[in-house]
Amino acid sequence: MYNTIMNLVVMFVQLIGNLGFLLYGMKLMSDGIQKSTGEKLQRALSVITENRFMGLFTGLIITMIIQSSGATTVMVVTFVNAGMMTLTQSASVIFGANIGTTITAWIVSIFGFNFNISDFAIPVFGLGFFLAKIKKSGFKGVGDTLMGFGLLFFGLSGLSGIFSPDQIGWLFTFKDSGIISLIIGFFIGIIITAILHSSSAFSAIVITMAYNGLVSWELAAVMTLGSNIGSTIDAILAALGASADAKRAAFIHVFFNLTGTVLALLFFKQFLNLVVFLTPGGMDSNIAIRISMMHTVFKVLSTVVMLPFVKQIVSLSKKAIKEKSSENEKIFHLDFTESFGKENIAAYIIRAEKAIADMADLVTSMFDHIQVGFMNRDTSFEEEHLEQLVREEDYADQMHEQLTRYILHIERLPVTEKQLDNLSIMIQVVDDLESMSDDCLSIGMLIKKSVDKNMQYEESDMERLVPYLELVRQFLQFIHININKHLSEEKLSMAQELEDQIDAYRKNLKKVARKRLEKGADVKSELLYIDFVRNIEKIGDRAFSISEGLSQTR
Repeated sequence: MYNTIMNLVVMFVQLIGNLGFLLYGMKLMSDGIQKSTGEKLQRALSVITENRFMGLFTGLIITMIIQSSGATTVMVVTFVNAGMMTLTQSASVIFGANIGTTITAWIVSIFGFNFNISDFAIPVFGLGFFLAKIKKSGFKGVGDTLMGFGLLFFGLSGLSGIFSPDQIGWLFTFKDSGIISLIIGFFIGIIITAILHSSSAFSAIVITMAYNGLVSWELAAVMTLGSNIGSTIDAILAALGASADAKRAAFIHVFFNLTGTVLALLFFKQFLNLVVFLTPGGMDSNIAIRISMMHTVFKVLSTVVMLPFVKQIVSLSKKAIKEKSSENEKIFHLDFTESFGKENIAAYIIRAEKAIADMADLVTSMFDHIQVGFMNRDTSFEEEHLEQLVREEDYADQMHEQLTRYILHIERLPVTEKQLDNLSIMIQVVDDLESMSDDCLSIGMLIKKSVDKNMQYEESDMERLVPYLELVRQFLQFIHININKHLSEEKLSMAQELEDQIDAYRKNLKKVARKRLEKGADVKSELLYIDFVRNIEKIGDRAFSISEGLSQTR
């Protein structure tokens, strides 16, 4: 009895250890690939077109490269939450990601059982380790990827030893219990995948058990189908506390996997017969290859069935998840939610960049109110523009606070030196944009004061402000176009030229105002005029500060 208990304890510890190798290997492999190409891939994901086939292809390729449909789906939910991707776009990308995730099963089935993988795993890990340690070689991402492959195969080798008939065959006596075993297997697939946060890892486990004869072909199939439902956990968690559209994107992911699984179960025998027909060798083929084929066929068929109905699925998601009335209020939300071990650093940075671009839009909108106020200085300004300026300045304060906190969260992740430098510049840019919003509100209050006090200015004096305001408007437009981009020396020179022109206008306007004072003009009016000029010039100064920051990005 004592020996049996000890054997079970040892077996459980070995299972946990090898499962840890498998999961960490997959994470290291995914992170390594993302370090090498991830930022470019994620930026490509954030700018895809409405074309559903292009979205499908993008989701497929990105998931095949980074080896994680969960990571892709979390990125999609993040981008939808940021307004960078529409629901229609997200649906096709999610479909593609579901097909792309089957690549891991193929890697395991092709490479995992054709030779002694433990002998192969150790040198691959060693090679990856030394590549990752070579400083400034640019091979760290490749090294991490190879170490991930090594750990993946090492864990797979250990699991193969544990999941053998001699070791735990007695635990799987239910495999031939007919429909009951299939139902149990289906729910095991859901639960374990949800716990592991990885359908790919569970697929590797199922393939290993099937290869060693612990589970039948039919049982392996339903366990794999169950894992497709369990894999939706990442998207669901990423959507918690997010916008209605982000929740709808998660709904689409759940709907795709759930509907596809239900259809496969309804036509289970016919589905398996199709898989056997498509697999070279039929029922005599390697069961590991057969399971991988089943996984791929399931995903492809689900996509073929649902891709023509993307618009209808999106419409269903909107009916299922209603817009909350509070979401229409002018309240800014930018909550940082880590993706449960999948550090999509580039996705976080892209999300922050989108918010910074929105903040630049907001400041430009506030300046538009100012320009209108100068042209029509009357009581209508307070009703039609000043109240809007106050609301927008409050919104800019919210953006400043939450964006700064969000970027500081990103800095705590394992970012590269280049990313860390860029994040510091992003904080500076956010500070300057918030100061611009303060300046716009200050100018708005000065306009109100001039109207309330009925201060009179010569028409020629106000006309002198028109080109001055237009220069600042051009500078804001320049910032708006180039925000989040590296400024070349040529563009920085353009910014310097705009700054010099604004300074020259400021000096000239202040000089003219002082001359009017010397000639006996109204002191209060002229001092207010000088305040106008000074506050407008501050916006130009902050625009140049942003330009200098952007020129230092890498």
